[in-house]
Amino acid sequence: MDMVLGIDGGGTSCRAALADAAGAVLGRGRSGPANIMSDLEGARKNIVEAARLAFVDAGRDPALIPTVGAVLGLAGTNVGGYKQQLLDVLPFRESLVESDALIALNGALGDHDGAIAIIGTGSIFMSRKGERLQTIGGWGFLLGDHASGARIGRSLLQETLLAHDDIRPGSKLTRAMMERFEGDPRAIVKFGAVSKPGDFGTFAPMVFEFAAQGDPVALRLVGRAANDIEEAVAALKLADGDRLCLLGGLAGLYVPHLSEKYRAMLRPPLQDALGGAVAMAARLFGGAGTVANG
Repeated sequence: MDMVLGIDGGGTSCRAALADAAGAVLGRGRSGPANIMSDLEGARKNIVEAARLAFVDAGRDPALIPTVGAVLGLAGTNVGGYKQQLLDVLPFRESLVESDALIALNGALGDHDGAIAIIGTGSIFMSRKGERLQTIGGWGFLLGDHASGARIGRSLLQETLLAHDDIRPGSKLTRAMMERFEGDPRAIVKFGAVSKPGDFGTFAPMVFEFAAQGDPVALRLVGRAANDIEEAVAALKLADGDRLCLLGGLAGLYVPHLSEKYRAMLRPPLQDALGGAVAMAARLFGGAGTVANG
């Protein structure tokens, strides 16, 4: 039986789904981060491991991995030559490597026009109007990824140090964060110097938890990030009736903090990003048509 792979890789994890030629999922696998910009070799290893686990889950021999076509939606494909470097070392028969945003867009919107905002460890925004695609963001943790978990986590550490230095008022949140580092600001600095985006992102749920309790620092951080989301969506210039889907691990947490204008545009995604990758793989490699590169 002909099989295809859909793969969704981001800064926190990599998911794979093995499907038949029609797109019916046979098995799933999950492994570690797969951001090809921040760690190309680590991403390749985790992609292969997620694929292997999907084969095992489906009761298929992982030795068949080189016989399948795969669509991979990965963080970091829009910068530098990382995409081509990865293509050169992937084990699949055929591979289409696209941004994680493109597979998420296909999964969330189906055939509809509209936009997505992916807010997880990183962030990226994308719209589709007919055949026209527009992407905003996705420039990585150092210069982009506004409203992402990584940026919120880093901002929390910054606010904690500002409060420690009596530059800005602290709160229960900053005190709780200082306690995590045993009251030593040097430990925070050391953490920041060696950490990756996913490490910073582990603090993001804590910010939303304290925001729900009315913590002023948490509310300021979340409000600033929600404004970043609205600015990006506004730049996509959606028409009346277009769908807006919030995706990613922090998506649901942001909804109460958006203005009414943007909450009114929200629609639930039709499928997740992995479902979008599987659908694209079935169309491209399963004999049901072709997929346009994004």
